[in-house]
Amino acid sequence: MTGTLYICGTPIGNIEDITLRVLRTLKECDLIAAEDTRQSVKLLNHYDIKTPLTSYHEHNKAEKGPQLLRRLIEGKNIALVTDAGMPGISDPGEDMIKLCYENNIPVTVVPGATAAVTALVLSGLSSRSYVFEGFLPTNKNARKQVLEGLKNQTATIILYEAPHHLKATLKELADTLGSRPAACVKELTKRHENVNKLPLDKLAAFYEENEPKGEFVIIIEGRDFSDIAEEKQEQASQISIEEHFKMYLDKGMDEKSAMKAVAKDRGIGKREVYSIIKG
Repeated sequence: MTGTLYICGTPIGNIEDITLRVLRTLKECDLIAAEDTRQSVKLLNHYDIKTPLTSYHEHNKAEKGPQLLRRLIEGKNIALVTDAGMPGISDPGEDMIKLCYENNIPVTVVPGATAAVTALVLSGLSSRSYVFEGFLPTNKNARKQVLEGLKNQTATIILYEAPHHLKATLKELADTLGSRPAACVKELTKRHENVNKLPLDKLAAFYEENEPKGEFVIIIEGRDFSDIAEEKQEQASQISIEEHFKMYLDKGMDEKSAMKAVAKDRGIGKREVYSIIKG
């Protein structure tokens, strides 16, 4: 029988934010694979956990992943932990999970704290629907594409950012998304936890004057549906209905769908579009 990979959520700040099940799993597993052993050993020492510890991180995952897989195939149970929060979210745990599924190794999650959801709730911004983007890409073109894609995002946006990149990121976000309700949440569950709620452009200006310290989660309210509809109507008014219809046909839509899209963009009835197109 093979072993099981246990994905264990650990505290994001306050060391008491850990479940009894996570503690039991860490004690009972044969091995703990940690993103940063220096960080994880503090947690293990605090709870007097003696399970052997090994490193598994972005820079050794290609070599270490297969080694851990062999241990699992041999029947050993392994607990995977990250520096803080849930493994597999913006860290190499995702690769280990995929490797297990590819080799029919059982995987289960032992839930714990997650910075993204904690910050969203604390921000007071809408949580009806949200999109988690993690860290923005460092590649210029990829970063630009992601930012452009967020322009018309109607769900609340959640981003992670390091303090030394926060100023530049907030400026890019404000330039691309405009002024909308937002919050910078830092040092979650720690002594200096703070929520700074300001319009996005004012947040950018605030951190230009105040040096960012701590790890940040950026929460940005999604764009209002009515604003998108108004913008589409304004853009549509610049071209004729025939040109508008052809634009959708050129994108591969059938005539019926194209007429429906034109009517929606322009805020008019489908029959009016049909009468003009069909003459």
